[in-house]
Amino acid sequence: MSTPERRTFPAIKAVANRPAPPTAITLAAPASPPPSSVIAWAWYVDGVRRPVENLARAARLACDGEGFVWLGLKDPQDADLEAIASQFDLHPLAIEDAVHGHTRSKLESFGDDLFMVISTVAYVEHEELTETSEVVSTGQVMIFLGDHFVITVRRGEHAQLSSLRRSLEADPERLAKGPSEVLYAIADKIIDDYLDVVARFERDLDELETRVFSRQGQHEVERVYQLKRELIEFKRCVVPLGAPLLRLATRDLPVVPQEARAYFRELADHHTEAREAVAAFDEVITSILQAGLARASVADNEDMRRISAWVAIVAVPTMIAGIYGMNFVNMPELTWRYGYFAVLVIIVVIMVALYAGFKRNRWL
Repeated sequence: MSTPERRTFPAIKAVANRPAPPTAITLAAPASPPPSSVIAWAWYVDGVRRPVENLARAARLACDGEGFVWLGLKDPQDADLEAIASQFDLHPLAIEDAVHGHTRSKLESFGDDLFMVISTVAYVEHEELTETSEVVSTGQVMIFLGDHFVITVRRGEHAQLSSLRRSLEADPERLAKGPSEVLYAIADKIIDDYLDVVARFERDLDELETRVFSRQGQHEVERVYQLKRELIEFKRCVVPLGAPLLRLATRDLPVVPQEARAYFRELADHHTEAREAVAAFDEVITSILQAGLARASVADNEDMRRISAWVAIVAVPTMIAGIYGMNFVNMPELTWRYGYFAVLVIIVVIMVALYAGFKRNRWL
């Protein structure tokens, strides 16, 4: 998805005169390590990673207008987020979302900062789709974006950003553009993941469609329903991201320069591709589910007709034997020498005639 010509918007100038947060720095003492939930952090000046004693020192330098800090966390504790909120002067409502998680993608602005939640999706490998197969696994990436910092909070075991960080560090020209370039790269990666899941999901759908319309397809309804449930979970992650991307592409927002909007519009186009694919899958699965239920209903009707036909055939000897079993004296053919054989012949003829009639009408 990413192409070199998309990376040409001007560098974002750090806001050097932005005052430091009024609260005291409580993340760590100068010699203390960062919280255990911190996966990686670095201080970048002109797109180049610079050495610094600790995270608190890097944050102070970034607040003074020297580059920016990119801090990555994985499933942080409340205390970790509170310390980071104090360090970078983050809004309490954004911290609350990061603590409790948010089920939908969204974008909010708090003064000169942005807070964005992006739902992530990963495809779960499975040998065969069953009634209980997990097809997609979901998570979240929450991004705090300011003039001098990018803080990513990851929930879930997928959507790792370490490879993305290495890729950006290998291209200082991109990182020199500032925090908005990091936001763009993260959104680009997650939308690429959407499209990858779309391609894999389509293979499962094609396989299931072939099964449903096979000779024994009426027994695949449970698998169709399971795939439908997994698609709903996928849809809940993909669809809400459209509104935040539209705001990034069209609105005047802090931290995101006007020149960057065209690139977020391109991301919105790729997201639309994934969203339309999911909508198409939803319609196809609904049609397959209806077809599967219809086939199951037809199969049940055929079974009932077949059972009814055999019951009618078997009822002939039962009825005749029941009549003659009443043992009345004045019954026809009771004293006839060939009466027994004549009754057997009549039973066989009637049963054969019924069988032929049911067979002709495709009840048997």
